[in-house]
Amino acid sequence: MSNYVNGHWQPAASGQTRANVNPGDLSDVVGEFAESGAADVTAAVDAAHAAWPEWRERGPIKRAAVLTKAQAVLAGRADEVAAAITREQGKRLGEARGEVDRSLAILEFTAGEARRLNGVTTPAEEARTVALTFRRPIGVVGLVTPWNFPLAIPMWKVAPALLAGCTAVLKPSPFTPLTSQLLVEVFAEAGTPDGVLNLIQGDREAGEALVADERVAGISFTGSLGVGRAIHVAGASRLLRTQLELGGKNALIVLDDADLDKAVAAIVHGAFGQSGQRCSATSRVVVDVRVKEELLARLHDRVSAMRVGIGTDPAADIGPVVNQERLDACLTAIDGAVTTGAKVVCGGERATEGLPDGYYVRPTVLRDVPWDSEIAQEEVFGPVLSVVDCDGFDDAMRISNSVKYGMSGTIFTQNPARMFEALDRFEAGMLHVNRPGVGAYAHLPHMGSKMSQYGPPECSPQVWDFYTEWRSACITY
Repeated sequence: MSNYVNGHWQPAASGQTRANVNPGDLSDVVGEFAESGAADVTAAVDAAHAAWPEWRERGPIKRAAVLTKAQAVLAGRADEVAAAITREQGKRLGEARGEVDRSLAILEFTAGEARRLNGVTTPAEEARTVALTFRRPIGVVGLVTPWNFPLAIPMWKVAPALLAGCTAVLKPSPFTPLTSQLLVEVFAEAGTPDGVLNLIQGDREAGEALVADERVAGISFTGSLGVGRAIHVAGASRLLRTQLELGGKNALIVLDDADLDKAVAAIVHGAFGQSGQRCSATSRVVVDVRVKEELLARLHDRVSAMRVGIGTDPAADIGPVVNQERLDACLTAIDGAVTTGAKVVCGGERATEGLPDGYYVRPTVLRDVPWDSEIAQEEVFGPVLSVVDCDGFDDAMRISNSVKYGMSGTIFTQNPARMFEALDRFEAGMLHVNRPGVGAYAHLPHMGSKMSQYGPPECSPQVWDFYTEWRSACITY
């Protein structure tokens, strides 16, 4: 039983299940989880809709008490949750523990926002009149989340949704159902009232039913561009509010005055952390031709020494990708790049020696990648790094901005003018200078530009522009 509806754990109405398998060891079956359909979604929305008036009236400060308790519960179960993330998603245990820490920070920040959900008072045109603004929750929200951060991304949707006064139906990826179940257990233990947070496990049918239910006021989605577009189109006729965090094809620029040791460390962290499976991953290095060979030599030495292993191996530097589809996509992208003139510096193949049967790809660096080739333009979502030549700062910015995505942008340079000019010229949402180009803090907006983002940012105070709507009032006395 892995659906949670109106405070009760229950199987899918159809009785159908889906096997969840450890991507680092295919002999390890994590469990059988519900394969839900439209009937299950309807029941969850029924519960959320019925629970909304009372939860809305509780007020943000009392709602924050639930988040504070959830933070304490999650802290007490941190090792258990991290182990579940590693087992079903594949990331290294240290990375999974980092994800739990990020989720704790999200809860801490969001609970603290309870006393800041305010509006403004403004001058009125008439005498004895007060003019003011305030926020109100939008209602029932659908939260559709991916497998790459199976705890942190659901958390940065669930926490603000509940604090804002919305009730929610969480529909996680079918590849990481256990972590989502544990997250909902944490909120249930923290005293979340029945119906306020509901969990529906499943795939496309469940997601489509959630988007189609007219009682759902908003959908917050993180995932691929194709699915995000489909959600937006499906809800357009009823003006469904959407918050879409989509793909990325992120560049890290290395200029000729960069500190190459620090740049290499940042590249390795950005490209191969989490096995490259994050929207903000460094998938392109745009390097000045004057330092290209030296950078490539250092990258070769560093990346070729990385140890591939199962997530529970403390000596492993990189774990598996999540499934066969990701494995095939990585290998196909590498083969396609080679046919268009790129050369493999290191990696470029599946890893099997000394490993359990799993979805392992050797960390791969490709050089001489044409800036307009498919692998330099399209998301791979795996441990595959393309190195693209540039001739100076202006050329680097042109290449960086040449893609349809705009999730993150990074530059390494010692020139302050170039630093600030890059911040102005990057067509991306999360920007970094002389540091790894991945993500942001819990209190900063997590967002992209262009095809990487639609709607308000996640995390940060800006998230309230999705989960609430403004009211203005004029009172004459």
